[in-house]
Amino acid sequence: MSDDFVDYVIELLGPFGTIGARRMFGGHGVYLDGLMFALVSEDTLYLKADEMNRIEFEQAGCEIFSYARKGKRATLGFFRAPEDAMESPELMLPWARTAYAAALRTNAKKQAAGQAQAARKIAQPAKKTRATNPVKKQPAKKAPSAKPAGNKAANKKTARPAKPVKRGKRTR
Repeated sequence: MSDDFVDYVIELLGPFGTIGARRMFGGHGVYLDGLMFALVSEDTLYLKADEMNRIEFEQAGCEIFSYARKGKRATLGFFRAPEDAMESPELMLPWARTAYAAALRTNAKKQAAGQAQAARKIAQPAKKTRATNPVKKQPAKKAPSAKPAGNKAANKKTARPAKPVKRGKRTR
């Protein structure tokens, strides 16, 4: 990929705002205000599309961006920029606007999904573990049973002797 083509794309999109490009995944991401709305791969400009503007790209005969992934073809939500728009900044401007709008919508959805996930995580009760709750439950004690009737002397041999109670000194 030539850096001259990336420079040309930045110049072409110049009237749209302060455009930047960063190397990524063997190509370049094209950014406006920190948001990627286009990419350059193999000297071709691809613009961001979503369900709102996809039909515009399809009607213009633009191809979707695809690449090889694990032996199969994978696609991303970017379409090749129309050939006539590549000729002048004035023709590119409406395409850049629609791509940037799609990037904004996608970013808003991601943020909303992240906030919803964080809210669900907060709403879930914490799992109790031994580290957070080291007190073990003791089995319930049985109520003392009634003493069997019969020989009192025999009962005294089997009964536990009472332990003496230790008492501290009293001060008045």
